[in-house]
Amino acid sequence: MDASTGADLAGMADAVLQPGFMGKEPPPWLRRRLAEGLGGVALFARNVVDRDQVAELTAALRAEKPDVIVAIDEEAGDVTRVDAHIGSPWPGNLALGAIDDPALTREVAGHIGRDLASVGITFDYAPDADVNSDPNNPVIGSRAFGAEPDRVARHTAAWIIGLQEAGVAACAKHFPGHGNTSVDSHLDVPIIKASRSDLEATELVPFRAAIDAGVLAVMSAHLRVPAIDADLPATLSRRVMTDLLRGELGFDGLIVTDGIEMRAISDRFGLARATVLALAAGADAICVGGDHADEATATMLRDAIVAAVRSGDLPEERLADAAARVARLAAWSAAAPKVAPDPRAAELGLSAARRALRITAPDAAFPVAPNPYVIEFQPQLNFAIAPETPWGLIAPLAELLPETAGVRLSSEEPLPSALEASLGRPLVLVVRDPHRYPWMADALRASLAVRPDAVVVEMGVPADPRGDIHIATFGATAASGRAVAELLAGR
Repeated sequence: MDASTGADLAGMADAVLQPGFMGKEPPPWLRRRLAEGLGGVALFARNVVDRDQVAELTAALRAEKPDVIVAIDEEAGDVTRVDAHIGSPWPGNLALGAIDDPALTREVAGHIGRDLASVGITFDYAPDADVNSDPNNPVIGSRAFGAEPDRVARHTAAWIIGLQEAGVAACAKHFPGHGNTSVDSHLDVPIIKASRSDLEATELVPFRAAIDAGVLAVMSAHLRVPAIDADLPATLSRRVMTDLLRGELGFDGLIVTDGIEMRAISDRFGLARATVLALAAGADAICVGGDHADEATATMLRDAIVAAVRSGDLPEERLADAAARVARLAAWSAAAPKVAPDPRAAELGLSAARRALRITAPDAAFPVAPNPYVIEFQPQLNFAIAPETPWGLIAPLAELLPETAGVRLSSEEPLPSALEASLGRPLVLVVRDPHRYPWMADALRASLAVRPDAVVVEMGVPADPRGDIHIATFGATAASGRAVAELLAGR
């Protein structure tokens, strides 16, 4: 270990942290730590009111540290932070993959980048480069561009180029691939059982495309890949982070962890040890979110990093390299030219959502009558989706057809009364991934047995069409809901 001072080590340790915080403005502890050298800040839906407020927040952050990396998880699909309270005006990755027009994907990402840059955000934890191989995946699903590696690869590359052209750093996630699992790493450790050759043919294809497209960052996944490392999750594995990502794939940008507090690693290793192991494995930045967005956690992690260097568990050269990579990304972000948002962006998002619709129906099946009844079936949303994010058809359809009524169900029990309320009115059944929820699939079958004339709208990952009239949106964003509402209302 070099003879660095305690202040030097603490500064480098602070530089590699990207903590979240509570509230709509920076708390005093965060301002102080930024002045001391904290490298980045992660924003979540809890920090957002509207764009004017976010711009004020990021300006306050930069008043303490002009080149701070301000990061956010803005996939601009079902996972949105900037629009968590109103729903995303974009159709999302799965819809873009269904359209399969990489030029459109690049244009959409460019508008997203302009929007983020205009409010002072410099780093986006997106795009999702996972291949959603397992239809029962509880955490990826509509966040992926699809289940075909080449399709995911070309749209991942297009998204990255569009976002970075707008001056916001992109981050391909979740390396080496989170699509082929039915376990959510927020809760437990997924295991990708693919062989090395299968990884090369599937999971790694979009990440190679991302690197070729010049992606500035890659986010690690908290899962085990026995074909590469039988013991440690990817985030903590040198074989994955350094040997594979840096060595074999040739990635030279920033490696950032997924939320270090996620139970897939924190339950077994604890926050402090997981942070040290991730840095030793090759990660350069540690994302800290969840319920650990406070000064005590940020201080504990900084002190744990310093102690690990002093004990020899973390080479100082590795910490210095990580801090230098953070500084390099910060410098790129500060220097990148920013482009003002385009007022036509909202119309582009809605146009894309319209293009994504896939309709199975008899001729002249639309529009429905002016007084539809909508039954929405509420799944258990994955942890990546902000719980306050609106979705569904009742609200957007009521804007166009004011006599619209409906109900949202989270179980089969209230279904008979809901079906009774729909008598004499056109019925619209709205589902998300019924193939993953037996109660929802049963409720859908029961509904169609009573009302075979119902319109079925699938706002998740579409499986086999159900019912004579079926509409797939490939996502549940505000734009997707509006596109279906227009169709049903004959607009």
